[in-house]
Amino acid sequence: MKFYKYQGTGNDFVILDNRKKDCPILSAEQIRRLCDRRFGIGSDGLMIMNEKNSYDFEMKYYNSDGKEGSMCGNGGRCMVKFAYQLGIHKDVYKFQAADGDHEAEIDTDGVISLKMKDVRGIKKFQNDSVLNTGSPHYVKIVTDVMKIDINKTGSEIRHSEEFDKEGINVNFVELSPDPSKIIVRTYERGVENETYSCGTGVTASALVCFHNEAGFNDVEVKTLGGSLTVEFDRFADGHYENIWLCGPAEKVYEGIVEV
Repeated sequence: MKFYKYQGTGNDFVILDNRKKDCPILSAEQIRRLCDRRFGIGSDGLMIMNEKNSYDFEMKYYNSDGKEGSMCGNGGRCMVKFAYQLGIHKDVYKFQAADGDHEAEIDTDGVISLKMKDVRGIKKFQNDSVLNTGSPHYVKIVTDVMKIDINKTGSEIRHSEEFDKEGINVNFVELSPDPSKIIVRTYERGVENETYSCGTGVTASALVCFHNEAGFNDVEVKTLGGSLTVEFDRFADGHYENIWLCGPAEKVYEGIVEV
């Protein structure tokens, strides 16, 4: 089976082109194996590109545990770059993912900008925040994010009584003197580990850390794998629209793997 490997700020994915419906149907165990960093290709997730009427493509996303996942922001940006390198050239890409329709653009400098779903509100949980940006996220503000044991603390929150059944991604955010800049580290459900970057988590963290209560916000987010920008409009009633996740996505390599 032919595969492609892409990464967006260190969040890496195996991608399969199934537009001709010639990819084998993979079991959860096979997907786990392909994503395994010792016995397979190695990635945070696996994505399949399908044909879809009235769209440029459909994006199917699977976590590295083999289960079908919800929306993946960095994955979506990688899929758009993959589509471009397959010869699908559009001013505006339109595709369908687990959380519905998305648009994306590739800027002249190579930055891929992905439009995310609107967010109608942020819930408070104890002293932290919970919201859904295509995937469910928990956002916790901390003073020194690099000193946090992300896997230990993230796992405790993710598997707590409130979130264990459905699972939740856990983001730890450090603020900076510049209110438009934050640092984010994320523990991802389905990967059950810290990833170098999480697109929907970066988006969730930026929304929580808005610097303009009403109107346009532009938040620069530093992750272990690089920097992303989240642009959005915040309204006085606490909902968010025109949310764009912007950053690089690159092909790493392609090859043939036996399954």
